[in-house]
Amino acid sequence: MKKFILSMIIMAVSVMAQPQMERTNSAPGEFSRYGFGARGIAMGNSISALKSGNLTSYYNPALVVFQKDNHTSLSGAALSYDRMLNSLGFTRRFEFFAKDDTSENRKPRSTAGISAGIINFGISAIDGRDNQGLKTEDLSVSENQFFLAFANKFSEKISAGVAVKFYYYDLYDKATTNSLGFDIGIVYTYSDNLSFAAVIQDINSSYKWDTSELYGNSGTTTTDRFPVAKKFSFAYKFADLPVYMTAEYEFNNMERKLLRFGGEYNIIPELTLRAGLDKWHIKNSDESSLPSFGFSYNFELAGIRSGVEYAVLPEQFSGSLRHFFGISLNF
Repeated sequence: MKKFILSMIIMAVSVMAQPQMERTNSAPGEFSRYGFGARGIAMGNSISALKSGNLTSYYNPALVVFQKDNHTSLSGAALSYDRMLNSLGFTRRFEFFAKDDTSENRKPRSTAGISAGIINFGISAIDGRDNQGLKTEDLSVSENQFFLAFANKFSEKISAGVAVKFYYYDLYDKATTNSLGFDIGIVYTYSDNLSFAAVIQDINSSYKWDTSELYGNSGTTTTDRFPVAKKFSFAYKFADLPVYMTAEYEFNNMERKLLRFGGEYNIIPELTLRAGLDKWHIKNSDESSLPSFGFSYNFELAGIRSGVEYAVLPEQFSGSLRHFFGISLNF
């Protein structure tokens, strides 16, 4: 009897000691929530209100109206367990002037922006085996997001944008799915140094699976819905220093509530240092936050303003690090 009671106590303690992980971690589309490019990741993915530098609609579609030049970015990641994560993006701003305004310091009548790109996640060289455990073939998984965003600057204070996102998931032979989702965002410019933003992400995004073609009568039809994230953030530039500070609060319909922080210091015109803190969960101490660091170095290459970027942060569920590398071109 004593042994039985002791065993029950040990089991109860083990259950109570299990860490509580939020449902968002295992929700569909997790690859698309890693971040986009080394800059945003190094700043804790907290840049939904940051209007300076190279911009993309990933964090907030309303930001693209503040891009100064045509911007192209290419990034890749070194991840554990043979995973691959790559991204490619392009952002451009359009300024429209009145025909009769020919003054030297004329201001645009309206300003718009466009951003497009792709995020690709994959795992290759998966060991495929039959029911007897014999090797059959190498398998692979590919998950992709294609996005196209439009934004408009309605006044000196308000800009808004919308992004259309198409997901395509190739899981296995005859097991594929796709989805169409939307992001909407707003940026409010309070002053030259302070801006605020609000974003809703992955409206309508979901994976609908039909395995009847793969398993016949044993197949099923299921729908996995993406978490819908709501974000509120701000960005502040110090008046006398080339320093930006960012912060963000995110919550979704899967009980996620977290904070993010970031900072950027332009030491010299060519070199910028960055640091951040991602996923600081407000009500769940079992979830570890993710500190991040990075830098970028800019230079001229064949008359084109170019740059290299780097970011590093720990993996959430392993002992390794995530390394992100990027290249940017402005013309």
